[in-house]
Amino acid sequence: MSDTNPNEGESTGHPEQSPPPGGGRPSGGGLAMGRPFGIPIVVSPTWFLIAAFITFYFGDQFKNTRLGDRLGEGRYLVAFGFALLLYLSVLLHELAHSVVAKHFGLPVRRIVIYFLGGVSEIEREPESPGQEFAVAIAGPALSFTLAAAFWGIWEALPSTSDQSSTGLLVAIYLVFAVWTANLVVGVFNMLPGLPLDGGRVLRSVVWAVTKKSMSGTVAAAWSGRGLAVVVLLVSIWQGRDQNGAGADLYTIMWAAFIASFIWIGASQSLTVAKLRDRIPRLQVRSLTRRAIPVTADLPLAEALRRAAAAGARAVVIVDHDGRPTGIVHEASVTATPPERHPWVQVGALSRALRPGMTLTTDLSGERLLTALRAVPAPEYLVTEPGGSIFGVLAAADVEHAFLHG
Repeated sequence: MSDTNPNEGESTGHPEQSPPPGGGRPSGGGLAMGRPFGIPIVVSPTWFLIAAFITFYFGDQFKNTRLGDRLGEGRYLVAFGFALLLYLSVLLHELAHSVVAKHFGLPVRRIVIYFLGGVSEIEREPESPGQEFAVAIAGPALSFTLAAAFWGIWEALPSTSDQSSTGLLVAIYLVFAVWTANLVVGVFNMLPGLPLDGGRVLRSVVWAVTKKSMSGTVAAAWSGRGLAVVVLLVSIWQGRDQNGAGADLYTIMWAAFIASFIWIGASQSLTVAKLRDRIPRLQVRSLTRRAIPVTADLPLAEALRRAAAAGARAVVIVDHDGRPTGIVHEASVTATPPERHPWVQVGALSRALRPGMTLTTDLSGERLLTALRAVPAPEYLVTEPGGSIFGVLAAADVEHAFLHG
């Protein structure tokens, strides 16, 4: 399986969400494997688990074959070689997504290879249905191309016989396994439902027809949920024994795992789309709290009295020339016992203004979130374009508006 994660965050899973204001994305762990096209490649520790499973599972499958008779325990090395080639194919699949995304100016954070396949962490959503289609289709297109290429090599290889060399047997097994694996990856990812690539393609089509990206996401997400149910029901039907009674538990467990992955991914995609739909409505001017300017030596009690009289919910520290130098930290005020209010100067409860902590009233949407992520802080000074103090923006207010509308 492959997975493109646009922010928010495309193949088998795109549940990428803009981080809350002032926050960031966890860096995650893994083994760095290079930077092709400037894109960091990370192998998750979970990949080693699936690589071990593939090695032992296919090594056992080779046991009673001509290859197993020739190689003995060496068949496990061939099976491990297949695991490497399979995930190299997944990596190329993800690189196709990422290279096309970069072509459209969409930043790619990294590609992670993990036990289910791979995920391309694309930082922004495509800006048009055409971009969405191109980024989504790139991965399966490359998988089908690899399948065709390895199928051609397999067809060109000579037929085997008891006198065939061991090297030829190994090559035939690996080439056959790789072309069939790429075919399966391509077909599976083109199933029409999020979070699969086919779901992204469906989303782009509905988006193009309705002119609404949200409509495309809703259609593709519900298609993904339906697909999850179909996968489970088909597995139960196919797993029934010849007498029509009972079912193969192993088959059903795998199908349930895949179905749950698709269902959860589709649901996450829908949730993230709803969150992203709120981003353009984030306006600094409407979210900013009214503030009063005071000097740092003013007692907290007097500052709070003035704020209440003015109907303000924030206090800005200014120097004697009226220039803002800090913001009184709301949490520090709350933590100060009321009996100490007359004796504590507001300057002691303030945070100095740093570069990036001053915003203008015209910021909104993605530009606002980008500014907050660049300099995480609990409060920001907001000024009019001319430089006069407008108020204080609390990161908590932006986060609440982002998460709850």
